[in-house]
Amino acid sequence: MGASPVAAAERKAPLGRAVVLALLAMGLAVFVISNDISAMTVAVPDMERDLGATVGTVQWVINAYTLVFGVLIVTGGRLADLLGRRRMFLVGSGVFAAFSLVGALAQDPWLLIAARALMGVGGALIWPAVVGLIFSIVPAGRAGLAGGLILGVSGVGNACGPLIGGLLTDVFDWRAILLLNLPVAAVAVLVTLRTVPADETGARRERIDLPGVATLSLALVALLVALDQANEWGWGDWRIVVLLVVAVVLGAAFAATQHRAGDDVLIPRGVIANGRFRAACLAMLLTSGIWFVAMLYAPQFTQKVLGDDALASGVALLPMMALFALTSFAAGPLYNTLGPRPLLIAGAALMPIGIVLLSFLDAGSGYGAMVPGLVVIGLGAGFFYSTVTNAAITTLDGDQASLGSGILVMFQLVGGTIGIGLTTTIVLGVSDGAAAGAEFVDGLTAGFRVDAALGILGLIAAAAAAVRRRVAARAGA
Repeated sequence: MGASPVAAAERKAPLGRAVVLALLAMGLAVFVISNDISAMTVAVPDMERDLGATVGTVQWVINAYTLVFGVLIVTGGRLADLLGRRRMFLVGSGVFAAFSLVGALAQDPWLLIAARALMGVGGALIWPAVVGLIFSIVPAGRAGLAGGLILGVSGVGNACGPLIGGLLTDVFDWRAILLLNLPVAAVAVLVTLRTVPADETGARRERIDLPGVATLSLALVALLVALDQANEWGWGDWRIVVLLVVAVVLGAAFAATQHRAGDDVLIPRGVIANGRFRAACLAMLLTSGIWFVAMLYAPQFTQKVLGDDALASGVALLPMMALFALTSFAAGPLYNTLGPRPLLIAGAALMPIGIVLLSFLDAGSGYGAMVPGLVVIGLGAGFFYSTVTNAAITTLDGDQASLGSGILVMFQLVGGTIGIGLTTTIVLGVSDGAAAGAEFVDGLTAGFRVDAALGILGLIAAAAAAVRRRVAARAGA
């Protein structure tokens, strides 16, 4: 079937100057959030020396940000839909910038960790607000542009993070990484104020679902901390068992709070009942482990087996990260012309293929043996993440776009954490704790194959989401 004249016209219509400037501002915000995660990883040794802290303590400079961001992302999405996306973007940018400055001035590791946690609050407000704003200002016929921009800029930020962080740390010190956030946030805020219309005030003010926020947030904290610490404490440790039980109990409590009538719940019934959106979330959960595991363990291989330093291991990831960014940008126009089904299935298929290629590494492999797997994962992730974001959010009502993006990111982070936890458990079990050498590589390749199996299940879920979408489109024709 051909596209309708309206849809075809929307795809060809040029974007106005104000829209382009607004998209640039949103892109800056996405870039700084993504860059901030990976840029700090290369500065860990310098922070240890400067603050007189152990690596275990300094690691929480990174963990605190990602944990709080992942826990509050759904709440941030709901707040953006209820209170206004521009308003939440401005508030989140202010929080992010203010605590970037606090972190840059910190002389104590715990103050720095607290500042990074509060930066995570800002990020959790910014990200879903940005997604909602982009989908609202881009014409419906060019919806593919939205997801492509978000994920493409995110990929550039992640790819540039180790390079920017390493350069700033070498030329100045690690504090410069945090100070860089201030001018970037300021530009994004000023452009947004000038180009994005003020939020409309609705006639009815919905209440914030405090019981839902509390139970979901605490359940996610318990789950993510358990998954993060399981390999250090042991899966049978009483603390891990307690955390997992708490996560299950609070998750059940959250589900109970969402069954009450009305639209004031954190996740409205229409979102929960949307079968296509649920399938997209499941695909995100099952597939994301591949991406996170590749980002963590490919540098481990280059450092522990090939003998690279931290900066060189960051450069080694560039084939994957650069292709992820480029493919995400390309997926937008392709989405508008081909639709979501071929891109979604292709992306979900390429990711497990890529991790399988990495599973053939051995202790004698050189960097060249890694490149095909990294390339295939980068291509797959670019198609998958951009398309699943577009396909999932466009199934929801327009006033639920920010919430939908927050839910998707939550499933992505939980899936990544599960993937890393499983892979690390397998690595430690097969290698018997060896930190390098043939045993370490054997454990790594075994873990990669388990990730591939989960990815195949994610492919099935992605296919289900695509089929559901096609059936729904035919029913509405």
